[in-house]
Amino acid sequence: MILARAWQGKRYAVYGLARSGLASVDALVKSGCEVACWDDKEAARAKANPFAERVDFLEAGLNGFDALVVSPGVPLNTHPIAETARHAGCAIIGDVELFAQARPELPDHAVVGITGTNGKSTTTALIHHILKQAGVPASMGGNIGIPILQQDPLQRGGVYVLELSSYQIDITQSLDCEVAVLLNVTPDHLDRYDGSFAKYRASKERLFAMQSEDNVAVIEPDGSALDASKWPGLQGPHNAQNAAAAVMACAALGLERSEIEAGLASYPGLPHRMERVAEKDGVLFVNDSKGTNPAASAPALAAYENIRWIVGGQAKTESLDELEAQLGHVTKAYLIGESAELFERLLSGKVETLHCETVERAVTQAAAEAQAGDIVLLSPACASFDQFSDFEARGDAFRAAVGAL
Repeated sequence: MILARAWQGKRYAVYGLARSGLASVDALVKSGCEVACWDDKEAARAKANPFAERVDFLEAGLNGFDALVVSPGVPLNTHPIAETARHAGCAIIGDVELFAQARPELPDHAVVGITGTNGKSTTTALIHHILKQAGVPASMGGNIGIPILQQDPLQRGGVYVLELSSYQIDITQSLDCEVAVLLNVTPDHLDRYDGSFAKYRASKERLFAMQSEDNVAVIEPDGSALDASKWPGLQGPHNAQNAAAAVMACAALGLERSEIEAGLASYPGLPHRMERVAEKDGVLFVNDSKGTNPAASAPALAAYENIRWIVGGQAKTESLDELEAQLGHVTKAYLIGESAELFERLLSGKVETLHCETVERAVTQAAAEAQAGDIVLLSPACASFDQFSDFEARGDAFRAAVGAL
């Protein structure tokens, strides 16, 4: 666990007790801080360090606290906790900001921060993989894997590779990344930014504003010149940009070309991101449940032909403009979730559709109609919350349905 003297002598309020919140409470308590915490769910409160006081901050207020450590999932543009903190003159931060404050006490290291609407997780995992394969001490955190404060400090010369959502950047003020990467920005999560794409983009770009002048910024890299055919875990045109970003970041950290190429070739890919689940009777089943908006699904549709596309869920937009060019690869669409009627209308006259309601029915129907050479692809272009707790649960349901064929 990462602990810090820099936090001592202050009172912290931690609001939201999912993984990063629980880790923040634990790290602050073990660093000798005075800590109170709250989550609306009693079960979550029960998991927190017992030496942290339980306080309902919306009732009791935040007077006397130096900082509110808030979960990235709390919508600060609408949630009353934000006004409660402002009224008390209490700084609003996240666990990544606590990490940033702890950095001077850690062994010499570098930080790579990766943000963008799509491709963050793949690029983060890819950079981490390349570094580990090259023998560089590295850890992966932020919006992926184990919360950063829960991880043990790296030895001297290590690299912390952090996936950073716009929500996390919003509550971070002093993270000076040696390498900062912005992959792309397309409309997403605009409800958190009062419907403003400009505000959303500005949130992402704050990652660069926190950097020292001599550090490296990688901004929307172009990977079109890369030949990804020899990298099995990086198929699809979208992964060219992810690979380009990883190459630039690792080169900036001093890795040799041979080390970078070896890491690219051995990268296995991530679950739920164009994951090859099975091949049965010449039909390939691909789990791309992480395709939670049209822009995120477009790369999977571009990577294959003869696609039997399982699509739908909780729609984030009423337009398919960002994947329109790939619809010629789709043989038939199998509609699931609450957006089925919306997608039937959007795809009318372009792609044959069938209402299936659930992932299980869609897999069964698509498999029954598929021929050798077809791809049964789950890439929903929607959030999962109408039927599942998260995109992982949706991808797991797809895997299970394929396994049951």
